[in-house]
Amino acid sequence: MRRNGVWRGALVGVAVAGMVGLQGCGQVETAGQAMPVGHDSMARAGSAGAQWLTYGGTKDEQRHSRLSRINTGNVGKLGVAWTYELSTGRGVEATPIVADGVMYVTSAWSVLHALDARTGRELWVYDPEVDRAVGAKACCDVVNRGVAIRDGVVFLGVLDGRLEALDAKTGRLLWSVVTVDQAKPYTITGAPRVIRDMVLIGNGGAELGVRGYLSAYDVKDGRLRWRFYTVPNPDKRPDGAASDEALARLANPSWGDRGAWKRDGGGGTVWDAIVHDEVNDQVIFGVGNGSPWNAAIRDPDGRGDNLFVSSIVAVDADTGRYRWHYQTTPRDNWDYTATQTLILADLPLGPNGAARRVVMQAPKNGFFYVLDARTGALISGDAFVPMTWATGLDARGRPIETADARYGDESRLMMPGPLGAHNWHPMAYSPDARLAFIPAQEVPQAMHRDLLMETRPVAWNTGVDFSSGFAPRLPDGTIKAVRAMMKGRLIAWDPVARRPRWTVEHDGPWNGGILSTAGGLVFQGTLKGDLVAYEAATGRRLWAMNLKSGIAAPPVTYELDGEQYVTVATGWGTAFALAAGFFFDREVPPALGRVVTFRLGGTGTIPDHDLPMIERRPKAPAFGDARLVEAGFRHYARSCAVCHGPLAISSGVLPDLRWSPVTADRAQWREVVLEGRLAGNGMVSFATQLTPDEAEAIRAYVLDRANNPSG
Repeated sequence: MRRNGVWRGALVGVAVAGMVGLQGCGQVETAGQAMPVGHDSMARAGSAGAQWLTYGGTKDEQRHSRLSRINTGNVGKLGVAWTYELSTGRGVEATPIVADGVMYVTSAWSVLHALDARTGRELWVYDPEVDRAVGAKACCDVVNRGVAIRDGVVFLGVLDGRLEALDAKTGRLLWSVVTVDQAKPYTITGAPRVIRDMVLIGNGGAELGVRGYLSAYDVKDGRLRWRFYTVPNPDKRPDGAASDEALARLANPSWGDRGAWKRDGGGGTVWDAIVHDEVNDQVIFGVGNGSPWNAAIRDPDGRGDNLFVSSIVAVDADTGRYRWHYQTTPRDNWDYTATQTLILADLPLGPNGAARRVVMQAPKNGFFYVLDARTGALISGDAFVPMTWATGLDARGRPIETADARYGDESRLMMPGPLGAHNWHPMAYSPDARLAFIPAQEVPQAMHRDLLMETRPVAWNTGVDFSSGFAPRLPDGTIKAVRAMMKGRLIAWDPVARRPRWTVEHDGPWNGGILSTAGGLVFQGTLKGDLVAYEAATGRRLWAMNLKSGIAAPPVTYELDGEQYVTVATGWGTAFALAAGFFFDREVPPALGRVVTFRLGGTGTIPDHDLPMIERRPKAPAFGDARLVEAGFRHYARSCAVCHGPLAISSGVLPDLRWSPVTADRAQWREVVLEGRLAGNGMVSFATQLTPDEAEAIRAYVLDRANNPSG
């Protein structure tokens, strides 16, 4: 652990899918006496004002600030107030928390930085010192979305499954609890939420095979208060948890008695959206995909909906006991998680236009849902992007699937693809404009059954063949054509009229989260590094600045000494960077993450990164016949593409294997791929997934791509 000083970690070069055994679950370590905890800070979080005290800005997670000193009339005068170097070349997804003049922002590997919110001066840094081999468990980069704060205590979820409480003034560790079985491929990337005297945290890992749940811990000492499992245990027996009754009555009958879920856990991880509905005294949370994705492999009996995967679930805030659920994607087959932003609001949808409390979500599957917050009843559900998997919702609110939606041994083009119509990037809601602002996208993917998964255990257990639709040698123009299919847009959605009021088209997908303000503004960063301010009423572009690095994180705003600031964390990386390097028509230059803060009249600058480019030259000639290269392509797609990029094209976050010196000879390649020579950097051994001949076939494919850059 390092704190009260400058943390400058080395850039991590490699991380791929795999599993590493660590510790057991449930141990609490106390490093000191926690500070007294009251209710003041959460009471001030009712609406985002001078401070930004919660992940979603307000208790209802609307990400709408009532600050208006920066507005449509003067936003053009925004300039840089200060910048801070996060010193990581991995993904940055954090929502900064601002309390009492201090900003708390996380970067890769769950490192927490405390900064003076006026100047960006570093106050302290806490590094939880995550074993870099744990990065192999992270499906979508070693990111962290932020912290929670409650009266002098900061709560941090750590990538390896720890939940920790820190003294907000000093960064001193107060207590630490392991929330998962660390022998399994669990991770934590989401932000905790504080509800009364409890801190809530979920987990991720369904791509690799785990069983999901949401846990509530006592803020004072880390004692477990309740836990809600989202899918049955393999024996369908009680867990002694808050979820027992709901699983026995609803979930257990919706799963068969055989299939990969019995071994791999079933999925349903709660890796992001959690909101406290104070009016109804309940916690509403989003549940992720099934594990494996492919329902025919996961649960071949096929007799039920596999509750509660891809669902919105409400539980009693005090006890965690089930209240209601709404499943957005029954028997999920496509990684259509329902973990995207959940927003509470009062809309004129009651009798005679009376206010009705609702919860809204735009999940991966492409429908915008409005539910009654008290009962979970569907009020409306409408497509906000084009889709090929469904034609609408039926009278019961179930998707009307197309004939080809349930892919099998033939490749099917799915829209949305697994990256979703809306991924983790937070949407916002303006109660002034009555608009929800969705960072939407179109990223189709060809999908068909992974036959190899049924013949051997794997780490990345989706049940989908990621080589589908491509060949080892691509005809010229293929990548350009695929790139043209990928789109991004900002949609101002009217949840009452059930249609977009305006839309802004982006250059591509995977753009940043949203901030809405009472100044009539909507802020969003883009994949290519522009922070943009739009007029909330019309979508008119009013101001923009390039921040010299891709922006996935959402902006926040706060006020100190009568001055309003806007802050966003930059940092290339995250799931899209790992999975879609081919999207870019030129090499992506290396860049480090930063925190960039603006104010009216700011005169600061954003420094260049000036990092060296990688030498793009094959380190050995191509070898092997067409059959060997074809086999290498299939194994690469299954074991390597998730981190190093489909088609062996990296975005620069992790090494582009085409230019790696490790490809130079068979012995060196084997040491890294099968013997784990670089495990300390996150590149664990793949000896349980690949035979020596299969590993060598992958090397043949990579060198073929390096020496024949077609497409």
